[in-house]
Amino acid sequence: MKDFFRLVRRGGFLFVVFCLFTSTNPLHAQWIQTGPYGVNNNVRAFVVSPNGAGGTNLFAGTDAGLFRSTDSGTSWTAITTTGSTSISVRALAVSGTNLFAGTQGYGVFRSTDSGTSWTAVNTGLTKNDVYALAVSPNGAGGTNLFAGTYAGIFRSTDSGTSWTAVDSGLTYTWVNAFAVSSNGAGGTNLFAGTQGGVFLSTNNGTSWTAVNTGLTGLAAYAFAVSGANLFVGTNDGIYLSTNNGTSWTAVNSGLTDLGVAAFAVSPNGAGGTNLFAGTSSGVFLSTDNGTSWNVTSTGLTNTSVNALTISGTNLFAGTNGNGVFRSTNSGTNWTAANIGMTNTSVYAFAVSPAFGGSGTNLFAGTDAGVFLSTNNGTGWNATGYTGYVDAMAISGANIFAGTNSTGAFRSTDSGASWAQVNTGLPSYPWVTAFAVSPNGAGDTNLFAGTAFKGVFLSTNSGTSWTAVDSNLTYNSVQAFAVSPASGGSGTNLFVGTWGGGVVLYTNSGTSWSAANAGLTSIANVNALAFSPNGAGGTNLFAGTSAGVFLSTNNGTNWTAVNSGMTNTAVHTLAFSPNGAGGTNLFAGTDGGVFLSTNYGTNWSAVNTGLTNISVNALTITDANLFAGTTKGGVWKRPLLEMATLVEKPSTDMPVHFSLDQNYPNPFNPTTTISFSLPFKSFVSLKIFDLIGREVTTIVSEEMSAGNYTKQWNAAALASGVYFYRLQAATYTETKKLVLLR
Repeated sequence: MKDFFRLVRRGGFLFVVFCLFTSTNPLHAQWIQTGPYGVNNNVRAFVVSPNGAGGTNLFAGTDAGLFRSTDSGTSWTAITTTGSTSISVRALAVSGTNLFAGTQGYGVFRSTDSGTSWTAVNTGLTKNDVYALAVSPNGAGGTNLFAGTYAGIFRSTDSGTSWTAVDSGLTYTWVNAFAVSSNGAGGTNLFAGTQGGVFLSTNNGTSWTAVNTGLTGLAAYAFAVSGANLFVGTNDGIYLSTNNGTSWTAVNSGLTDLGVAAFAVSPNGAGGTNLFAGTSSGVFLSTDNGTSWNVTSTGLTNTSVNALTISGTNLFAGTNGNGVFRSTNSGTNWTAANIGMTNTSVYAFAVSPAFGGSGTNLFAGTDAGVFLSTNNGTGWNATGYTGYVDAMAISGANIFAGTNSTGAFRSTDSGASWAQVNTGLPSYPWVTAFAVSPNGAGDTNLFAGTAFKGVFLSTNSGTSWTAVDSNLTYNSVQAFAVSPASGGSGTNLFVGTWGGGVVLYTNSGTSWSAANAGLTSIANVNALAFSPNGAGGTNLFAGTSAGVFLSTNNGTNWTAVNSGMTNTAVHTLAFSPNGAGGTNLFAGTDGGVFLSTNYGTNWSAVNTGLTNISVNALTITDANLFAGTTKGGVWKRPLLEMATLVEKPSTDMPVHFSLDQNYPNPFNPTTTISFSLPFKSFVSLKIFDLIGREVTTIVSEEMSAGNYTKQWNAAALASGVYFYRLQAATYTETKKLVLLR
């Protein structure tokens, strides 16, 4: 249930800022990604390859997919390998003009155009979790490609087109790393590092022999070759062999962390060699072939290093959670090199005057904590809270963050420090939304919506909370909106719920009433927003799993307003004056951002440059629209540029496989599942129960390229959690759905 709520609630709190604007920056003629960069990025592998124009490309394999840099790590671009940018890339290799990526669960992919396009090359590869790749001369003028998996080694003699298992003599089959070196007699030695030590093949992988004499730590994670020296990094430090693995000697003097995950070797400019070792305690350097080591991690703010590589005069370190760092002076100093590299999901925004009253603070609530930008999104800094944030609000000098398991937190110093404020909240305080409203006595009420226990009220800035939902039928709260009550006395609080539509709460505290006439039968309301109607009144908009609905009479009646909206899974809403007496209304969906300039009557996509189109949160400040996305961080675009250049919906065929989240979700008893095929494929779409038993097959046939929608009727099944899985060509994706009766 916890993961399900993360999917359906995204962007629950709406913080609206009214602003006028008169100009735009021509450099920002589309969406641009602003960060936060490096956060949540586990970098697993590097490779450097020629770019065909005399320079080099640097590739980084991460748990969020593959990234490419053409400017020595200054900036990065996400590259799709499998139809998804979120596949974990564990290994990389280059052979001539071929670039290979080993992935977790999807096998090996090959690119012949510097990563622009990819093809799965898995024929014969029976294990698709690939942790290591190596290219080795085959002795006949060609090359062999080796893939290390958790279940042994595979060899390809035709650049990955087909594979054969080559495990003879390999008594430990979990392979972490490879090394290739000359055997001194014109042949090649191939070493495999496994969970059970080092194995050597002198015949292109046909047979393997354990070479572990002298090793006390047998989990081998990394190799380095330097002249006639072979180094292996293990769970018990670094070992050196000068005789092709026949014997090993520990070389750990000065190495304070013996868990070695990566190596890099480079000339030191004085005729010698620098050997770098990456550990969970940073980078260590040896200038004497491992005889002694010194830590060299100044500026490396995350010292858990998974990968190292050399590109020209640059040394790169891939970390566990903070992306890439670069050193231009052999590790003496490090700086983050993560522009464009993000794996952060943003679920909420809040805007306030900067501390001290000068400028604006923009806060982003993410799956990695709260981040603050004081320069209009140009850069982001982590604040004092690092947990999962679902909602944010500003009330006076107080900043509030709602979390998915630890309740509400309050900061009084612009996020520098946070205090938990949960007195009166339920025992499992999942806070999904906030609202701030006047209390009629010159002060404010703060409302907190929770995932399972309804609405709570604080009249003392979060110090204590009281439940105020004794008559609320649906207690899973997604969103709030506040307006003056009829006659101008007090306020109305509109509550968007999961499965129960919109509920109205009056400030007397004694009355809850459904406000759902015209909403679809199962209304999962993820966002609510008021805007002027152009005639002196107000419109109330509801963003739901079935699109946008409009009420012109404070929720008494609703009308669907989705014309032109090609994706109706709406997570967030925001609006601003358009500078000409009208209103711009924005909707963030699973298919990007849509704009309406006529009160929802028509919508147009405004997604140019937005490569992460699952939008969870929107906010407006300083004449810019900010979008918080899933795994893509924050994006920014000038309001004026969008209002004057509305984009037409694309009619192009899909460029990659995709499987959308079903809607509605939860459902009873029917739901819609959409997917896209970039080329003709045999398609299997099946439903499974919670323990993996197949429930039904929706599709099992060959289908042409295109976008498809299928409906599933679960009338014969019991309430509960189910899964639907799409398989097409090499693409497989599984998502969760909930049948709720």
